[in-house]
Amino acid sequence: MAGRTALRGRELARTRRDMAKLVDADGFRTYIRDGWGEWDSSVDLPAGTAEAARAHRARLTRELPGKRIALAAGRAHVRSNDTFHEFRADSDFVWLTGCQVEGAVLVLCDDDATLFVPVPSEAHSVDFFGDADRSPFWIGAAAGPKEWGEALGVTARPLEDLANALRGRHPETLVAKGVDPLLDALTGSHSDELRTVLAELRRIKDDWEVEQLRQAVDASVKGFADVAMELGQAVRGGGERWLQGTFDRRARTEGKGPGYTSIVAAGPHAPVLHWTRCDGRVNEADLLLLDAGVEMNSLYTADVTRTFPVSGEFSGPQRQVYDLVHRSHVAALAEVRPGNDYSAFHHTAMRVLAEGLHDWGLLPVSVDKALDPSGQHHRRYIVCGTGHFLGLDVHDCADARQETYQQGVLERGMALTVEPGLYFHPNDETLPPELRGIGVRIEDDLVVTSTGADVLSDALPIEADDVAAWVRKQRS
Repeated sequence: MAGRTALRGRELARTRRDMAKLVDADGFRTYIRDGWGEWDSSVDLPAGTAEAARAHRARLTRELPGKRIALAAGRAHVRSNDTFHEFRADSDFVWLTGCQVEGAVLVLCDDDATLFVPVPSEAHSVDFFGDADRSPFWIGAAAGPKEWGEALGVTARPLEDLANALRGRHPETLVAKGVDPLLDALTGSHSDELRTVLAELRRIKDDWEVEQLRQAVDASVKGFADVAMELGQAVRGGGERWLQGTFDRRARTEGKGPGYTSIVAAGPHAPVLHWTRCDGRVNEADLLLLDAGVEMNSLYTADVTRTFPVSGEFSGPQRQVYDLVHRSHVAALAEVRPGNDYSAFHHTAMRVLAEGLHDWGLLPVSVDKALDPSGQHHRRYIVCGTGHFLGLDVHDCADARQETYQQGVLERGMALTVEPGLYFHPNDETLPPELRGIGVRIEDDLVVTSTGADVLSDALPIEADDVAAWVRKQRS
């Protein structure tokens, strides 16, 4: 390992020396700056992006009138040495702009919005061939201020002008720090108020946002069918990795990619809540827990889970656990309606699960004692919650106050997941042997309507017989 590290260091040093030589080569510098046609720097956005972003900015400035607001898209994180993770723009920034350009910054004050965008290197500059991280010569054509201004209907200026736009202490500047070092250096302290206000505004989705979520869920449904069709190959040797790649390929085809690291958990891995290694075997007798979602190009993501028998038939113990989770899930879905407490679906799901566990003799106390805040014995088998807000982030609106989230009330336009489950680890000696190693979760994506809820993911079956039949159909 030490030898490989040293070799890599020497390779990087050699690359930099070679580049330094090119910079000094008059012939190269003269020849490379001429003879270039126009780059295709057009901006391709989902229909309605500019209009939605404009409406979102208006909602924010109504909440914070007279304040100057600054938010950054952010920067890609270093993966190793001179390579980077794929860039993903800050969600609040995207909600307000529809722009996903690395290094971009929005400055907003009432109706005055200015987007500051990096200017792509031009052929006459050394950065054109010398900046392998940002130059269109190295990474492809990129839009600049002119193209982004036209696409979004906002004033757009070069990023170099940002410092002047942030001069002075009046009006007060509210800034979300920790996203971009340039913005951090130019502004004062971080504003928790700004992040909180944005999170609480984003709880209510407009029609355009709901449509983005619907498209994300529809694409995810295709991905789930793809995975079921590949179960045979997974059993023959591809394992969980094959199925993860299958879903993620669909996510890249239909949208930007997976909205989060896909969870593909077979057999004894299914009780592991965050099984993102996806490196295990898949056997015919296993249950497969698939928790995955497509993120659209707008960055709105689905978050769906189904648990199904690889063979197309549940064993007796698998069916026993699945049916209890299914009863819990259906009862919880019925609680999602406007005016109801946000926590109602959670409490209902937990009661059904606790009653079932008690009937099986798995609780050392009564159901009421288990459900008491000082009890919670049933949570040994479900330590996570049973749902969350959904949107640009898979766990959306996380900066909202408790009284507007878990302790709040459901309103029309809220998007959320409902996802009860039971997780029986293979080494849990409180369980009878036949239940050990079984994990089941059912997760649907919902939007609260004026009368109840629209289950966006209802194209995927949830009743055990329907699930088994669906698997057999896909595998055939």
